[in-house]
Amino acid sequence: MGKARLLVVEDDPDISNMLKIYFSGLDYDVDVALRGNDALEKTRQVLPHLIILDIMLPDIDGYEVCRNLRTSTRTSHIPVIFLTQKDERSDKLQGLELGADDYITKPFDIEELKLRVKGAIRRSERESLTDPRSGLPAGRLIEEQLRRIIREEDWALIDLRISDFASFTDVYGFVAGDDVLRFSAMLLGEVVDEFGTPNDFIGHAGGDNFIIISTDEAARKTIKVIKERFDEEVQTHYNFMDREQGFVQTPNADGEMIQSPLMTMTAGVVSPKEHRFADIREITEMAAEARRNNDTKTEA
Repeated sequence: MGKARLLVVEDDPDISNMLKIYFSGLDYDVDVALRGNDALEKTRQVLPHLIILDIMLPDIDGYEVCRNLRTSTRTSHIPVIFLTQKDERSDKLQGLELGADDYITKPFDIEELKLRVKGAIRRSERESLTDPRSGLPAGRLIEEQLRRIIREEDWALIDLRISDFASFTDVYGFVAGDDVLRFSAMLLGEVVDEFGTPNDFIGHAGGDNFIIISTDEAARKTIKVIKERFDEEVQTHYNFMDREQGFVQTPNADGEMIQSPLMTMTAGVVSPKEHRFADIREITEMAAEARRNNDTKTEA
């Protein structure tokens, strides 16, 4: 995986700068928010793998930040560690009841914090809560969302796949491929923020496959914008020559070099307005079929 992303929410600049320097030195990608609302906005823009959260903040307190994170389908999976001066037992219980993964009081041992951060991220990945490359919900979290929507009426599932991703990684390697997956996750978040609803869910189903759960009305516009922006912006991941010629050269099974197109985003969508689904497997199968059909039409 690439660097794990940490968000430090701390209004004391001495502590926040110290944590940023320390964890950056451990090869984490660290961002800092000095206010609670700033933390929520940063989280919506780029999902962190873990949040270190103070309670006493200048606008909304850490409890309210945690409550917001846990009640949103897009952020409920993110591990949260409270780091605070509030050391009463009742404070700790309140934080844990809100869904915090850990609670550490100041003054704190930086080595202990390091181990707890590492452990929380490892547990999240081991339980298949998030994909380590994109930071998006995966595995069981996606299944939970599918079981939720099958009982509802107004929803749409968008199945997205990066076409010719394998050809790209054959040429540029898996590290560049991971960069494309992270770029894709950020792009999906930006478009959903702009054209989706606050309750939309974005998941990484595996490999080059993503899903979005939205409303039927919002899904159509979201797909159109994602495809347009991806097809344009993904070209920055290619070198100048490949961009200019519009393809990469990869070997086939016989070792002969063939031309493979540049990556594009393909999508299919299903909703209960078109079909009554028996179970969550049928939802995902029909969404994948819709995506393949759209991909075939594009090629034709």
